[in-house]
Amino acid sequence: MTIAIYAGSFDPITHGHLDIIKRSSSIFDKLIVGVYDRPEKRLLFSTEERLQMVKQATIHLKNVETQSYSGLTVDFAKNVGAKVMVRGLRMSSDFEREFEMAMMNKKLAPDIELVCFMASLEFQFLSSSLLKEVAQLGGCLENMVPDHVADALRKKFASELSQPSRK
Repeated sequence: MTIAIYAGSFDPITHGHLDIIKRSSSIFDKLIVGVYDRPEKRLLFSTEERLQMVKQATIHLKNVETQSYSGLTVDFAKNVGAKVMVRGLRMSSDFEREFEMAMMNKKLAPDIELVCFMASLEFQFLSSSLLKEVAQLGGCLENMVPDHVADALRKKFASELSQPSRK
């Protein structure tokens, strides 16, 4: 049985992420979506919130599991018995960053392979950070995230707007 992981912060999960999850789950026997709990970037959602959003978005995919993790992604892959790490590529800047990470991961875990999926055309522009900005400014989120994620974004930004300024 070939186990693969698709790891990221998923803050929040988008239709672009889900496209990669669906496509990779059709190739591998088991796909584990790893929600990284301590990325260096500032997060909008807690690890538990992100984990639940991913679980809800992938519940219909029978060979997909969701787990949070910390530490090195290659260590997470080894701990769950994965032989493959899945990544999505949108543009050339993604390639450069992913190439650097792939070479480091190969050095750290030579037995784990990397498989990259090119983002589908309709999701080439989509990133979680850009999506959060659109949501914060009240923009339309249709066809960019699942409905439950759009609701969570609206609630998160509504609660931020209702709190007093901390200047």
